[in-house]
Amino acid sequence: MTTRIDINALAFLLSEAAEAEIRPRFRALGEGDVRTKTSAIDLVTEADEAAERYIRAGMEAVLPGALFIGEESVAAEPALLSKLAQADLAVIVDPIDGTFNFAAGVPLFGVMAAVVSGGETIAGVIYDPMGDDFVLAEKGAGAWQTGGNRPAVRLRATDAVPLSEMTGMASTSFLPAEKRARVMANLAKVAFAANYRCAAHEYRTFAAGHLHYLMYNRLMPWDHLAGTLISQEAGAYAARFDGSAYEPRHLDGGLLIAPDSESWHMLRRKVFVV
Repeated sequence: MTTRIDINALAFLLSEAAEAEIRPRFRALGEGDVRTKTSAIDLVTEADEAAERYIRAGMEAVLPGALFIGEESVAAEPALLSKLAQADLAVIVDPIDGTFNFAAGVPLFGVMAAVVSGGETIAGVIYDPMGDDFVLAEKGAGAWQTGGNRPAVRLRATDAVPLSEMTGMASTSFLPAEKRARVMANLAKVAFAANYRCAAHEYRTFAAGHLHYLMYNRLMPWDHLAGTLISQEAGAYAARFDGSAYEPRHLDGGLLIAPDSESWHMLRRKVFVV
């Protein structure tokens, strides 16, 4: 059975949530509006929780009957995440990706949603509340940037280049200490390595052709499902560290994305030796 998605309605819902709950709180969080979850760099704000409630309330009209899995919902009910693998239809939402930046007043954060049908990611949306535009994709239909009263532009990953000329983003925080030290030393082999602390903008930048690689170790679905699909629809090659396909059920195993298979294998062999 083919699941019909109104991706524009999904995108509009994310932008509505940002207008109602996120932008008004940016650089206006009060005392007690920011709390830690698992560590000092894992934060949640009133804006995260309010935006997720807003999106959840509107989702029945967009995807009737879909299982709703939001980052903050899972924080409150961890068992919810285990339902994703069995769901016929699910929507996975990160109400604010880049909460650390948001709480610090840095305008580099996004709102993300992915649609999963029968264990496969079939649609993804990343909304930039500050730029008021989207990158989005449906499986088999390409990746696009749209919004902000500008015409839609098809996104394409960059061409492959030699290792020494590669620029990209590597999230090393969740690697074990020994492996992190090895990877960080190996990153001297590429031209540039950074980390926005915001997967939403890292995926946007990659899919628009401005980076040659993305690397992540921890695979929470709200962080990576939308961006991986968008990157693949932009022509990129994505796989877990062992070479297997990244699927919605995966929570570990790492993720590496590159312009093509040859670049992926070069990076895996010479840089991301984890």
